[in-house]
Amino acid sequence: MATTTAEPDPQQAELSSDELQRYSRHLTLPEFGREGQEKLKNASVLLVGAGGLGSPAATYLAAAGVGRIGLVDFDTVEASNLQRQILYGTSDVGRPKLDAASERLEDLNPHVEVERHEVRLTSDNALGIIDDYDVVADGTDNFPTRYLVNDACVMTGTPNVYASIFRFEGQVSVFATEDGPCYRCLYEEPPPPGLVPSCAEGGVLGILPGFIGTLQATEVIKLLADVGEPLVGRLLMSDALHMDFRTVNVPTNPDCPVCGDDPTVTELIDYEAFCGIPQDDDASTNGTADTDVSDSDDAIPETSVHTLKQRRDADDAPFVLDVREPYEADIASIDADQLIPVDELEDRLDELEADPDEEIVVHCRSGGRSAKATEFLREKGYDASNLAGGVLAWSDEIDSSVPKY
Repeated sequence: MATTTAEPDPQQAELSSDELQRYSRHLTLPEFGREGQEKLKNASVLLVGAGGLGSPAATYLAAAGVGRIGLVDFDTVEASNLQRQILYGTSDVGRPKLDAASERLEDLNPHVEVERHEVRLTSDNALGIIDDYDVVADGTDNFPTRYLVNDACVMTGTPNVYASIFRFEGQVSVFATEDGPCYRCLYEEPPPPGLVPSCAEGGVLGILPGFIGTLQATEVIKLLADVGEPLVGRLLMSDALHMDFRTVNVPTNPDCPVCGDDPTVTELIDYEAFCGIPQDDDASTNGTADTDVSDSDDAIPETSVHTLKQRRDADDAPFVLDVREPYEADIASIDADQLIPVDELEDRLDELEADPDEEIVVHCRSGGRSAKATEFLREKGYDASNLAGGVLAWSDEIDSSVPKY
């Protein structure tokens, strides 16, 4: 990370006359000035995720003049992104996010170099990618990548500016600095799979990633320019619904398995397994299954959307159970026979309208919650299978008039 030195570094690029004009509002800040701006120009930051948080963070970091910005993302722009991901417009739907994001950032500030990493961050590539940057801004939305980024930052000595959002709430902190805690000091173990809904399942206020991502960018700039007091050892928590902010202290854990006095995790691990996610989870939720039942004896049986459609057309339809929330069924429906949210299924099992010996196909939005419900029903003796890919697969492969959300 950039630090203050007694004498100017001859290797450091100086500001051009155009940059002096562009950043004039920074240069007049007594705490920032030309020295702080030149530190930004010669610094680099890696944004993991170019979505809800990455959009405002990347926009303001580029506008502020961070010399080199790396973006890690392998997704394409969807219409449902536009409610909160302000890097993109309607004309970008269907394009790779990094193509659209790079164009926007380079137009915003041609003095910034944008580097694209159109890959999934994994244990095989994370150290090499992260080690090339001064600071990481973690805007991921899943626990395996969050723990991967944390561990890689600790192992490479790269500060990790963390942010997360859910519904109306957000968090920001700075981890993996020389004297501060890491993410595992706060959350040593991930929650059980399925306990915390994704933003797609639980929803998120569109403007929330705007101000949480901006706070994240602020912490990045403070670290790079060596100004102010970063959120090291503190977690900023925000509730937008009640407009409440509070900060809690996060001490360094001497027994932390990654950054503690005697670490036990000294190389990157299998983070999908660490978070309890089956290795074939992607295959079971992307709507591409062509068979009714997976090959593994231990796997949860699956029914493809094509098979369900064929059986309905042949008047041989199984009982279809929707385990989403009622508001989701109001958005999109594939004509399930009954709806019982997955979290209520155990307590409402006696309400299940399927006959004890009737075949049941369970569905949700993309296949995750329905897999959990299917496993529970099978433990109770029901002949249940999971609809692979859920509503999203049905919309993609069977009926495009069914909304995707």
